[in-house]
Amino acid sequence: MMEAGAATPQLLRRVNAHAVLAFLRTTDVATGTDLMAWTGLTRASVIAVCEDLLRRGWISELESFREGASQKGRPARRFELNSRAGFVLGIDIGAGTTTAAVADLRGTIVGKASRSFRGAEIPSAERIEIVDEACRAALAEAGTGPEGVLGATAGLAAPVDRDGNILMSQHFWRLFDVGLRSALKDLHGWTVLLENDANLAALGERWRGSGVGVDDLVVLLASERMGAGIIESGRLLHGHRGAAGEMAYLDMVEGVGSSAGIALLARDWFSGPRGKPRVEAREVFAAAAAGDAAAVAVLNRLSERLARIIASVAIMVNPEQVVIGGAVAESAGALLPGINTLLPRFTATVPRVTVSPLGDSIVTVGAVRHALDYVEANALDLEPAPQSPASGGPAARPER
Repeated sequence: MMEAGAATPQLLRRVNAHAVLAFLRTTDVATGTDLMAWTGLTRASVIAVCEDLLRRGWISELESFREGASQKGRPARRFELNSRAGFVLGIDIGAGTTTAAVADLRGTIVGKASRSFRGAEIPSAERIEIVDEACRAALAEAGTGPEGVLGATAGLAAPVDRDGNILMSQHFWRLFDVGLRSALKDLHGWTVLLENDANLAALGERWRGSGVGVDDLVVLLASERMGAGIIESGRLLHGHRGAAGEMAYLDMVEGVGSSAGIALLARDWFSGPRGKPRVEAREVFAAAAAGDAAAVAVLNRLSERLARIIASVAIMVNPEQVVIGGAVAESAGALLPGINTLLPRFTATVPRVTVSPLGDSIVTVGAVRHALDYVEANALDLEPAPQSPASGGPAARPER
């Protein structure tokens, strides 16, 4: 990390604290030597950062020890993250439902709740109220209250630029511009970051899914409508107005023709013009697995469609891996053989294709990761929540 140069001492302290907290989040206990190796800081700088974080309540020091009975000198100092110094919220806001997940500072989900909206066109105040209700229910399950939240990220089914502004050029996207950040700031004092849901899916998949550690990764949210989150060289791509990864161009792709997703098409194609009883996508996949000829034909069509979509992404972005994610991911594994067979017909840059193990939690997992990044980067400006002697976590205070 940085120790010299034109940067101010305050900036260096923030960067170094971020680096130390990021490492402590990934390990149970770390010595000063461990932290030196990870951060590149000198021993003096590591100890200075740790002392600062100890005073602020972000980390704890364990009893020191010597590695060998005959070893001389001072015993090694050992530090651990105070994982319940506060919590973060990851929120997934769709057109019909919202889900809030509460995680400690290691990213462990400790509370979760979902609520449904009365419809897509409900008033902004009602949408905010339902999101807040889901957050409160998740916090109650986690055994804490609004005062324990250090940061929150909300994922929206709309393009969001780097400054958290929603692109308003389509009516559906405007439905998400409800003033959520200012409302939750006024209600609870929270800092709420907004991000596109597919972008958060990409962060979640790279953190805890099948794309761990992959620097060139595309995640397709593919259930009802197609959307893509793109990570290039380890960085999330937003584009000029946050619309990188929008899939409206599929209207012009031969053999695709729209951005309709797997679940929507499975239902429509299986029902067909003959007006069969409408079934859910998972039932179509189950019928195909049982040998139903009509269902098998639907899966074959879906495989070719997905192969064309993935090939178009591969041609433009050239990722190492493409992940099919969202609520349909569990079923979409049946499409992989067909996709992998067809891909070389459509592109010379064939990526590895997987399905996400995160299911419909993929956006909330990414939102938690995003919120943790905010907390770690701004730890010196945040105040850990007061600790409850009984629980070791943030003390619950009466709500006003």
